[in-house]
Amino acid sequence: MNKSLKYGIIAAVVVIAAALFYTKVYIPKSTYEKVTPSRGDLDVKVFGIGNVGAKEIYSVNAQNASKIKAIRTDEGKWVKKGELLVVMDAVDLPQLVAEAKVTVQKARMEVTASLKDLDALYAQKSLNLVTYKRYEKLKAQAFASQSEYDKAKADLDAINAQIAATKAHIDSAKHEVIRAQESVKALEVKLSRYKIYAPVDGYVIVKEAEVDQSVIPTQPILKIVAAKDVWIQAYIDERISGNIKVGQKAEITLRSQADKKFAGVVKRIVAQSDAVTQEREVDVAFEHLPIPFYMNEQAAVLIATKTLKNVLKIPTSVIVHKDALSGVWLLKDGRAHFTALQIAGIDKDVAAVKNLSLNTVIILPAANKKPLSEGARVH
Repeated sequence: MNKSLKYGIIAAVVVIAAALFYTKVYIPKSTYEKVTPSRGDLDVKVFGIGNVGAKEIYSVNAQNASKIKAIRTDEGKWVKKGELLVVMDAVDLPQLVAEAKVTVQKARMEVTASLKDLDALYAQKSLNLVTYKRYEKLKAQAFASQSEYDKAKADLDAINAQIAATKAHIDSAKHEVIRAQESVKALEVKLSRYKIYAPVDGYVIVKEAEVDQSVIPTQPILKIVAAKDVWIQAYIDERISGNIKVGQKAEITLRSQADKKFAGVVKRIVAQSDAVTQEREVDVAFEHLPIPFYMNEQAAVLIATKTLKNVLKIPTSVIVHKDALSGVWLLKDGRAHFTALQIAGIDKDVAAVKNLSLNTVIILPAANKKPLSEGARVH
């Protein structure tokens, strides 16, 4: 084979390889999708991550050191305010209450009996008084002796003394009734502390003790949250939290239900930021609480802080970061040119910008394409 033919074949192979590279590699690698801005309104939202929590968590505690006899609910159950939840072992208190009630009844019977005795004494006094008056007249007329008169008077005085003693006994018995009644009340109050009732309509989130377990005063047995108190304790960077206000609408996403969005509203902004993370706690309540819910479950919130009217909007997917600037690659005369953006606000996958026009052509970067550079030819 002569040299000219050899070099011709080599040149042809190079040309073919170059053509294949250009058409199969270079052209696909430098061909990008493009988008143009649109105009409309944009809800600016602030994003935060947090957990399911509650404004108030009600603790159902033991009020006396005792053993648990019964727990009438469980975790994940709804309870009504005033519903009996826990019964403690009151030991001998029921017997003491019964004995105290017997004492009340006995004291009342004593009062009744003494009143009847008093009625009998009053009847006897009436008879003795008549006898005394008769002897008093007979003595004055000398028809009765002094001893007979003295006996009649002594009998009358004795009845008066018995009446006075009986009245005192009745007063004492009445005081005993009152004392016994107060004792019953005190024992019943003490006994009532061995039954624990639901403080609110709520949802049992924790059971911290079991039946037959001995507990001490103030030791938690159950923990309950009210539906109205459940919210997301979200933590938001201080730099983007300035426009958040109580009452703003929000969107909640629970980790266990990532495909669902729950409507919420900002209920509280904690006054003190975290000095380490430089985040602010924002509490977002559900408009309609999902059932069941799980305390401490991770959740995300999007809070609508303001609405930008009639602005230019672009997908956030076209925004790139270059030399500490956020911007886009624009297509001009077949070449890529980086332009820094003036961003007015962002809502998830859409950004509002100020320094572009409706007919601007934006290149959409792609990981499987050739990296863009200033002045690079694109297709």
